[in-house]
Amino acid sequence: MNSKTYPIICTRGVIVFPGQELVIDVGRANSLKAIENAQDNYNDRICMFTQSNMNADNPGEDDIYKVGVLCEIRHIRRFEKFLRIKFRGIERVKLDSFEEGNLSELCQVTMMPSQRQNEMEESVLVRMVAQAFENMRPGEKFMSKDLMMELTKGIQPDALTDKAVQLFSLPIERKQQYLETTGINDRLTMLLEDIEKEKQLTEVEKRINETVKDRIDQNQKDFYLREKISALQEQLNDGSLPGKEGDQIRKRLAENPYPESIKAKVLEELTRYENLPMASGETGTIKTYIDWLMDLPWWQHTDDNEDLEKVKEVLEEDHFGLEKVKERILEYLAVKQNTNSLKAPIICLAGPPGVGKTSLAKSIARALDRHFVKMSLGGVRDEAEIRGHRRTYLGALPGRLIQGMKKAKVINPVFLIDEIDKMASDIKGDPSAAMLEVLDPEQNAFFSDHYIEEPYDLSKVLFIATANYLENIPAALRDRLEIIELSSYTDVEKIHIAKDHLIPKQLKENGLTPEQLIIPDDMILYLIRYYTREAGVRQLERTIASLARKTILAILKDKKEKIVIDKDLIKEWLGNEKVDYGKKEMEDQVGTVTGLAYTSFGGDILQIEANKFDGKGVLILTGQLGDVMKESATIALDYIHANANRYGISKKVFGKTDIHLHVPEGAIPKDGPSAGITMTTALTSLLTGIPVKANLAMTGEVTLRGNVLPIGGLKEKSLAAYRSGITTIIIPKGNVKDLDEIPQEVKDAVNFIPVSKVDEVLANALVSPLTPIEEKDEPETKEKSKEADA
Repeated sequence: MNSKTYPIICTRGVIVFPGQELVIDVGRANSLKAIENAQDNYNDRICMFTQSNMNADNPGEDDIYKVGVLCEIRHIRRFEKFLRIKFRGIERVKLDSFEEGNLSELCQVTMMPSQRQNEMEESVLVRMVAQAFENMRPGEKFMSKDLMMELTKGIQPDALTDKAVQLFSLPIERKQQYLETTGINDRLTMLLEDIEKEKQLTEVEKRINETVKDRIDQNQKDFYLREKISALQEQLNDGSLPGKEGDQIRKRLAENPYPESIKAKVLEELTRYENLPMASGETGTIKTYIDWLMDLPWWQHTDDNEDLEKVKEVLEEDHFGLEKVKERILEYLAVKQNTNSLKAPIICLAGPPGVGKTSLAKSIARALDRHFVKMSLGGVRDEAEIRGHRRTYLGALPGRLIQGMKKAKVINPVFLIDEIDKMASDIKGDPSAAMLEVLDPEQNAFFSDHYIEEPYDLSKVLFIATANYLENIPAALRDRLEIIELSSYTDVEKIHIAKDHLIPKQLKENGLTPEQLIIPDDMILYLIRYYTREAGVRQLERTIASLARKTILAILKDKKEKIVIDKDLIKEWLGNEKVDYGKKEMEDQVGTVTGLAYTSFGGDILQIEANKFDGKGVLILTGQLGDVMKESATIALDYIHANANRYGISKKVFGKTDIHLHVPEGAIPKDGPSAGITMTTALTSLLTGIPVKANLAMTGEVTLRGNVLPIGGLKEKSLAAYRSGITTIIIPKGNVKDLDEIPQEVKDAVNFIPVSKVDEVLANALVSPLTPIEEKDEPETKEKSKEADA
């Protein structure tokens, strides 16, 4: 027979027999190309071969069986990533070769039609197959109504085997044997063998089922006897019985003011529990649910401390500073006293790590004489963590809210929701969406937990949330929060906190007296500035704890009576200085300006340097700058270029000079919209040769029109400048309102100059005024006149 050429497609565990139809999902790139080729060029004809190696994603010649089926593409349904195709088998084919040596291309095949053998033997075999099907009982593996109807109509012997094998659940290797067998009688014989084998397997399965049934009957008999024994024990009033336990639960319900809906639910579940056999797996689940309903606080509460002065004293005692936060807490409590309601936005304490958000929440609970409970949402991705699991799940539990309320034992605790900005969403749901119901005063009186199923009143809970980054809180959730920002502490505040809280705490924890370890104020400041770099006081506390431990060692080992901390001792015990805050320039310099930065550790100063050299007008930026700072540098240079004559700069400079702008500490990424005027001043100083004042720093963004835009973090930036010895700070006029937040000690020592235009910045920053120039474009004018003459 002559070979013919067709596209080829490979399948995993699927075979289409001649005359039969089958729907297959096709998604591999090679297969999709072959389908397209068959439609376009081969009249919907394609050869289908089955993989012998199921694990091969891109099968080669050795990964497929050599006998397949020529198929016709009958129907295609297109989906996003795959095609659902109905194939109809036409003829067996044998693979001869690949034209391109690639399975996504074409193959040469030889047709393998079915071979008629001994006709008498064929008739006998068909009769035996039909008899075998008639003797089958409904539900058996090889039983098929479609096939029985075909037999009654008189199906051809070759079609009979192909249809039967297509319908039956046989191993793919066995089906491939049917496909490779061209003799009709041979296939009929194989079919009889498989039917007989299946009958034997069915008989074995039947015997096994009867044995299992007998054992189950014995287990039921044993269960009946156990129940009878249990009933006899109940007559003897054995105190350990379920009936006795049920009486205790009913007594507890009657003696306590549970809500009516909860009483009804508990009694309903208790009835189910008592009617179930003790060996049932459901009894434990029901008993756990009843315990949760009974143990949750439904009416228990604590009386609030109504003395606002006492509350204020406790807050002052526990925390230094934070005046706005304390004032908001007192307002909250005053309204609660006046209206006897807590329907108010949930407080969210937002600020850098270590500034006292969690400890402040604990202080509020202590001041109010309320129980305190905490729930951390860091890394929570599953909505069930908030709302609980359905009771149908194995090992189901209530959500963290309900677990926290059980731990609090009252309906009005102070509930701290820690790290509310760290929640994340995935396939298990969006926990932030579940938090909307918790934190909305209009909804949380009827909070629904999937496990408890009954509405739970959270309206009397004083919720306090904490967050490090407000940007990470979804907008809908942030809308339900009243944000109180806790900025980083000043050095003076840190000294007070260390003296009043941290040092006494570490002395107590390490068994020292105030006389044994003495840390003077100037040494506390030295520790703050050169051994810690943080917005809060966490690292400072660890440093003081280290000094306390080394003090104990010195007292016990070296027999010293007391330790007075000084610089030499700090360097001996803690090593050399670990933190180097930015220092201001000592002299006025050209092209160097002090900028102000706001980092996660608080504020810092930043030197911006500019240099120039012969080139082609290229701006080079270094120092690990982010996109925003790169844009600011480009805007600054373009603004100076546009206003060059006003600032006494020749425009010719921009075409033949390369400018390099650098922000030192290149390994540290820097970004943010507050370096615009700093870069503008550095570039102007560089191009005019006029030095910038050394004792001056600045912050603000610039526009192409020379306007100065406001920035954030003014308090932290001002503290950094004050700490570095800066005496003058240029700020945007839009930030004048933020001066109220700056400590008085800083305002007394630093002169703040508000500006709205770049001209004002340059007038205050450069040591001498700018001199405008008038530049005539004579060469260009001559060139234009020549062109006009021509």
